[in-house]
Amino acid sequence: MSAKELFERIRQFDAYPKTLEDFRVKTFGGAAVTIISGLIMVILFVSEMNYYLTKEIHPELFVDTTRGQKLKINIDATFPKMPCAYLSIDAMDVSGEQQIDVDHHLLKQRIDNNGVAISETPEKPDLGDPSQKLVEVVTKPLDPARCESCYGAETEELKCCNTCENVREAYRKKGWAFNNPESIEQCNREGWTEKMKAQKDEGCKVYGYLEVNKVAGNFHFAPGKSFQQHHVHVHDLQAFGGQKFNLSHRINHLSFGQDYPGIVNPLDGLKLDAEQGRYKLWLTISFC
Repeated sequence: MSAKELFERIRQFDAYPKTLEDFRVKTFGGAAVTIISGLIMVILFVSEMNYYLTKEIHPELFVDTTRGQKLKINIDATFPKMPCAYLSIDAMDVSGEQQIDVDHHLLKQRIDNNGVAISETPEKPDLGDPSQKLVEVVTKPLDPARCESCYGAETEELKCCNTCENVREAYRKKGWAFNNPESIEQCNREGWTEKMKAQKDEGCKVYGYLEVNKVAGNFHFAPGKSFQQHHVHVHDLQAFGGQKFNLSHRINHLSFGQDYPGIVNPLDGLKLDAEQGRYKLWLTISFC
């Protein structure tokens, strides 16, 4: 069987025979129908594809019967007028648990007045702990077995204060104000005051997450070392010489629990600029 005969037999299966070119008539109406039909087919195809790729979210309300598990709070906030060395974050809830200077996987990024990062590597000290990563000005090696003074704030648990932060912690437990760091040898050795002055005109970006109990409570950002005194939550600002603080901020992202596609976080992108002379000293966010 020749190839021509094979093609002739295959053509017999054509269910849509074409008319001869001599009998075809092209009109303006036919062209319009063709164009409109093509557009409709494209629109239907795109809409169906979009519907197929869109995730459907079905909200459900149920009672959480788990115990001992923590709630994850994802945070990304920028404070253009608040230095990282000054900023602390605390969390407390109705069960009575209080977390002072929370550092649950939180990072601090120093930024300038334009929001540009000063250092590419973020720091991860305890928030509100300005004694970390200080420039050492020690002229001689320190004895690892030394036991330096806590300047009258010694306790049974903390008898030696070998760093500036140890002294601050001892003062915090005693409920004393840390208002004269220049007179403390450890702080002078670590350059605590110099760092406060160096970061005076900087800002801070805090991001990461913290974990809290699954009960009603709140967490807040505020300047100064926090401590408890007579069941009152206090922030010690004496060490900063009575200067004013501007807690203007932008919440880049704030969510609770695991993120999933399509979720809407109402506080994302919220920006608040404190007016001159009406500065807020804290930013509080409640959870439950």
